[in-house]
Amino acid sequence: MQEEVVGKTGIDVQGQEHTLKRKFRPGEAAIQTFLFLAAAMSILVTVGIVYELGKEALLFFTNEQWEATNKELAVTISPEDTIFDLSSSGSDLHVGDRIRIEDEIMQVQIMNGETQAVIQRGVDGTPILAHEEGREILRSNEVSFLEFFTGTAWQPQLGKFGIWALLNSTLMVSVTAILVALPLGLSVAVYLSEYASERVRSILKPILEVLAGIPTVVYGYFALTFMTPFLRLIFGDDIVQIYNTASAGIVIGILILPLVTSMSEDALSSVPRSLREGAYALGATKLETAVRVIVPAAFSGIAAAFIVAISRAIGETMIVAIAAGAGSAFTFNPFEAAETMTGHIVRISSGDLSYDSIDYNSLFAIGLLLFTMTLGLNLISQRVVARFREEYE
Repeated sequence: MQEEVVGKTGIDVQGQEHTLKRKFRPGEAAIQTFLFLAAAMSILVTVGIVYELGKEALLFFTNEQWEATNKELAVTISPEDTIFDLSSSGSDLHVGDRIRIEDEIMQVQIMNGETQAVIQRGVDGTPILAHEEGREILRSNEVSFLEFFTGTAWQPQLGKFGIWALLNSTLMVSVTAILVALPLGLSVAVYLSEYASERVRSILKPILEVLAGIPTVVYGYFALTFMTPFLRLIFGDDIVQIYNTASAGIVIGILILPLVTSMSEDALSSVPRSLREGAYALGATKLETAVRVIVPAAFSGIAAAFIVAISRAIGETMIVAIAAGAGSAFTFNPFEAAETMTGHIVRISSGDLSYDSIDYNSLFAIGLLLFTMTLGLNLISQRVVARFREEYE
């Protein structure tokens, strides 16, 4: 069959002329538009999340926040007074604190005990006014980047915002989860890929999927009511506290086990059969083939599975909120209560937080740090996959 093509038209063997110009198909155009909008929406949502987190986190570091001290003036003062008598209730004032009564900003110069202070009046050009007995005293809270990233105490009620107290607990829980999930997950993946029969696979795969579908709040109570008593039975009640990061980390490891197993098994199964047959032909056993040939060949996919699982462990919320406790101390003891970043966000968000307070804005700073950590892990995952990917023909 011959066909003569002239410009944008064609002539078939019957002598009929057909145009070669692409026809407009409304259905295909609509599907393409929908797919483009879906992709654009996902990008816009991500940009919106980053914008909101960044905007509120910036307020946490730049705005001067005025927090109630629950202290009051014990006597009425005139504009000439610089010595204030204070109520004994409320949090203590310290030398150097910036305080505010109504519209006047002041600075504490000397503290005589807890109930008398020498004050510098009219700071920042604010008007020096008379103030009646019982007026509330507010204290300025400002958080620097240095304090946030180097401090080891997170106690907002005392004006301490050192993220390492929360970050260290988050890393301890994540490391515990990784130590549980990675070796077990890879072992199960190797078994399913290289050893298990179709019958065994048909039984184990649904079980793993059930584990992946259990609500995390159920895992949290499992950690509190089973894993913690089990650890206390082994190590002793005087060593393992009721709330601790060890039980939370172990159960998070169980939570991410299906993720590690599924992704690792996919990577192992994608290795060509010819590599297995070549190893067997050279006299390698099934174990030697799996460990020395298949696992190294699938390293990029396995590494990606590990990094995604780490991101999942870092971002877990309900398990740590229930089982890890709310301890704010900086500790490396996994058997003590400690609060993670996600656990702190849950606990503080469920309370009465005034909008635009320093506690409120601190949640966005923590959220932005979490987002940055998971984003960094995802970028590392992509680099690892690109660096160690094996291509076979």
